Amino acid sequence: MDTLGAGPGTVIGALASELETLGLRVRAVSQAEGYLETSWFDPTTGRLVDGGIREQTRQVLRNLQAVLEAAGTGLDRAVKFTVFLSDWKYFKEMNEAYGEFFERNPPARSTVQGDRWPEGHLVAIEAIALVK
Repeated sequence: MDTLGAGPGTVIGALASELETLGLRVRAVSQAEGYLETSWFDPTTGRLVDGGIREQTRQVLRNLQAVLEAAGTGLDRAVKFTVFLSDWKYFKEMNEAYGEFFERNPPARSTVQGDRWPEGHLVAIEAIALVK
């Protein structure tokens, strides 16, 4: 299998340069599937986005969209997401913001509550997507 990533923590070639320009963090991306993790930060400012769980969810999904597009795919080719919440009390608002990106036929998704988060961070999302 041709890979864009050589293993956990590695992204190589033009994709790595593009992602660095966007200010996005990625564990690994492969030709068949990708395990992608992006920051809660706005790549233009390098800061945590304002607005609470809704805006953090939107920003993480925009970051994932940019990463997937840089890898030659998109949110429409995602097959599975795992959402990590700092607290279950944010589930409804996260779900509403998430739904803005997947109005029809959303991919499979698991949601879990995490613990020991950096201050102000409310959500993280992993994605597995097929390459076009």
